[in-house]
Amino acid sequence: MEKIVIGRFDKADFPALKLNDIAVKIDTGAYTSSIHCENIIEKDNVLHCTFFDEEHPHYNGKKFEFEDYDIVFVRSSNGLIQKRYQVQSNIKLFGKVFKISLSLSDRQEMRFPVLIGRKFLTKKFIVDTELIDVSFNKKLNENKNSIQE
Repeated sequence: MEKIVIGRFDKADFPALKLNDIAVKIDTGAYTSSIHCENIIEKDNVLHCTFFDEEHPHYNGKKFEFEDYDIVFVRSSNGLIQKRYQVQSNIKLFGKVFKISLSLSDRQEMRFPVLIGRKFLTKKFIVDTELIDVSFNKKLNENKNSIQE
């Protein structure tokens, strides 16, 4: 597969989660990908959590339930090891849907609700740090060109 050039930031859709145009940070320094969730509770073998993104009032506070999840241990950038829940989902970039593993993390202090790491990027993308919103701009142009007058 030919690699796609992606910038350091973009906006992506998560079809299985019914989330669209969510800001993502491309981080080649991170191995795993994560999504900002709070109120993460495991009850009766079901994982409950709430997605927060103030930039998207329609999605801010959206509740999710996952019956299929794993527990993983992730070393954060400050060297601490955290226990996190991980779910399988999908992400749409450049008009293509890819499988992605997402750890559920409190990213409240972070600028982007989603971090995309090397595990997802490898063999699919090349990162050009001078670019931003490459996939999102392509999506906007395709939508604009598909409008019939």
